[in-house]
Amino acid sequence: AIPVTAGPTAASGHAGDRRRRRRGSVAVRCSSAADERQALFSRIAPVYDHVHDVLSLGQHRTWKRICVSWSMAKRGDRVLDLCCGSGDLAFLLSQKVGLDGEVVGVDFSGQQLQTAASRQDQRWKACYKNIKWIEGDALDLPFTDHYFDAVTVGYGLRNVVDKPKAMQEILRVLKPGSRASVLDFNKSSSFFTASLQSWAIDNVVVPLASSYGLTEEYKYLKSSISQYLTGEELEKLATEAGFSSAKHYELGGGLMGNLVATR
Repeated sequence: AIPVTAGPTAASGHAGDRRRRRRGSVAVRCSSAADERQALFSRIAPVYDHVHDVLSLGQHRTWKRICVSWSMAKRGDRVLDLCCGSGDLAFLLSQKVGLDGEVVGVDFSGQQLQTAASRQDQRWKACYKNIKWIEGDALDLPFTDHYFDAVTVGYGLRNVVDKPKAMQEILRVLKPGSRASVLDFNKSSSFFTASLQSWAIDNVVVPLASSYGLTEEYKYLKSSISQYLTGEELEKLATEAGFSSAKHYELGGGLMGNLVATR
């Protein structure tokens, strides 16, 4: 998801009357601090997957499979895909946990969730019945402590306003000994890799987005990467949040990175 939020009883009480159901999804209040980014991801939802395909030459599918594999999700687990976007990781997790398991996809963009629900209908597999979509805030997850067996985040942590708080929330909802697997663009210390990222954004991503009338929406990408954390900083973020261990791995020649943190 260049992206950027369990069971049916997991929504917190403060959502109250604001909670509503639509096509198997549950909506809860988002934080006001995220309103601008929420609107941005709603606008880019129609071209989101296509831009990712072009930007990565289709390799994002491999990176997402790696992210899911490193989460250690297994059959029968209850898992969370946070900042789920249009649902790629959630669909992969669904196949991992099977009909006996449960997948919850959370995002703060209702438009992205509508896209995910539509894809769920169009690409139906028996296991996809185990997926629920929730519109919610990554900084205030509507789940009880120790609720999930695994958590994935695909291209979402970079866009969260308060990253330490988000990591604390991920830690809170994870069961002891379970993993969080966080995939995103890598903020590389390599001049070559950083230059290649910058070139691709300026010469591939933004021109493509311009053809959809979304030039300004995708210009944010370069700044969001420059303001993101290095692999070492991500490891520190996780351990300071309370994870027992954290390791960041570079993927795609250093263009991407995946943080694996164990509760």
